[in-house]
Amino acid sequence: MTNYPMLTCASALFVCTAVGCGGAPETTEEAAPAAAATSTAALPSVFGDSERPRLIAPVRGEAELGYTQPVVKNGTVGGREVSITTIQVKNMASGAIAGLQVDDTWYDQADNIVTGANYRHPRPLQPEEVITITLETPINPAMDRNQYNFTHANGDINATLQPEL
Repeated sequence: MTNYPMLTCASALFVCTAVGCGGAPETTEEAAPAAAATSTAALPSVFGDSERPRLIAPVRGEAELGYTQPVVKNGTVGGREVSITTIQVKNMASGAIAGLQVDDTWYDQADNIVTGANYRHPRPLQPEEVITITLETPINPAMDRNQYNFTHANGDINATLQPEL
């Protein structure tokens, strides 16, 4: 016996279509209660009128960002020694910061790049929003000093150290 997968799929489609159309009401009087039940006024709102999320246009060019003094601790993650850096950042721009990225680059005494880590925020950072960023940098014995670099999808970031956020 030969197998015809396309014929089987087409048959299943015709059967589902016929079954789905079989119970439709013949008059508009019967259809009216069903239409009223699915109107948007009858559905409960997930957000109140004042709580609806607003779309904020992203910043183009240089954005303003405030950050606290990074806290660096050594630890073990997944069986390897890492330097865990925690930074709080706040969007101080008037628009959202899309594609926020923080790079932590470590250098040795001869100014050669030794290791590093990066973080990319998964959604636009809204104005006045504060987030905590955690960077896990593998420890290398040659690590001497580091540098943080803040960028976003539409340009650079003017990051300023803040006493608190």
